[in-house]
Amino acid sequence: MSVLVAYYSRTNITKKLAEEIAAKLNADIEEINPKVNYNGKIGYMRGGKDAISEKIIDLEQTKYDPSNYDVVYLGVPVWAGKSATPMISYIKENEGKFNEVKFFVTAGSTGFEGTFEQMEKFVGKAPQKTLALTTKEVKKDEFADRLESFIE
Repeated sequence: MSVLVAYYSRTNITKKLAEEIAAKLNADIEEINPKVNYNGKIGYMRGGKDAISEKIIDLEQTKYDPSNYDVVYLGVPVWAGKSATPMISYIKENEGKFNEVKFFVTAGSTGFEGTFEQMEKFVGKAPQKTLALTTKEVKKDEFADRLESFIE
């Protein structure tokens, strides 16, 4: 089975999880890079505003075509109770190209359900599985059992 792990990470928390998933599955990995700057305090505020409005932004060119994969794992942080804007933009850019999907989401504490619902709406299909982890769980590596269940 061919697997792609596509993710966006502003603070490297989601990146850590994406790299772990890709390594365990020997999958290709795609980092989603926005042309909009979401770094620092101003970027943080811009990100929240863009997430609330579901703004579609321009992204840097990606390497992999999701339609070439049996399963695409989509990883994203929660911004203002929604998916980070770069992920929604990636999904829109690749509309109709996802065979099967699994969603993994990181957050400070809440916002998982709204993010999963929003991603499902934009992808146009339900994920095979979802994984929700807090920043603390990822930083402290307290997710091994849940990760194994998610990727099986």
